[in-house]
Amino acid sequence: MAESDGVLFVYVTAASAEEARRIGRALVEEGLAACVNLPAPHTAIYRWEGAIAEDAEQALIAKTTAARFDELARRVRSLSSYDVPCIVALPVMAGDAEFLAWTAMQVRPPPSG
Repeated sequence: MAESDGVLFVYVTAASAEEARRIGRALVEEGLAACVNLPAPHTAIYRWEGAIAEDAEQALIAKTTAARFDELARRVRSLSSYDVPCIVALPVMAGDAEFLAWTAMQVRPPPSG
């Protein structure tokens, strides 16, 4: 097991499986996430505008690095139908060295110049 060197799992919620798939695909295509997982849809219970709401929702988990988080979060906000999308980063404290290296390589920013 190796230290993560800034690898993050970013938990994001979307209004539907279609929206989550669209966001996930964009994040991987644009090099902001190495991989995105779409677990089973779930129900969200939350307070919004003074009332308790309950809706179907889809989560996605994007694997990225701390260096790419701000750009990833901006992109999720631009693609999300939510007024306030859930975008939270969970640090990976340790993991398989090859997986961590692969993740970092996939989201390395392109060279400027």
